Amino acid sequence: MSKERARRREARQAELAAERAARARKVARRERCRAVVRRLTPTLRRGRTGRLHRHTRGERAAIVLLTGAALAGIWSFVDDLALRLALVVLLLLVLPAIVVIALDRRT
Repeated sequence: MSKERARRREARQAELAAERAARARKVARRERCRAVVRRLTPTLRRGRTGRLHRHTRGERAAIVLLTGAALAGIWSFVDDLALRLALVVLLLLVLPAIVVIALDRRT
């Protein structure tokens, strides 16, 4: 009876060892695949990306406030409606260039 139990235990242990080995091979293969995919995919920059994140919060607030002040000045000091609209459109077209000239950090 004990010999038969020992034989069954050995068979169970051999089966568990085979399953562990198969699982270990599967995990290793999965890790190798993940490593290859990680190596081939380009890394994404985290943090400050995109057009709005080029400037600090204070710089963005200054841009908005100064643009609003310029718009208020145009609407309060210019009487002709067509000239007002033309100046507003001109301001909005030139605003990106002004921001780049004033706040660009490349130099």
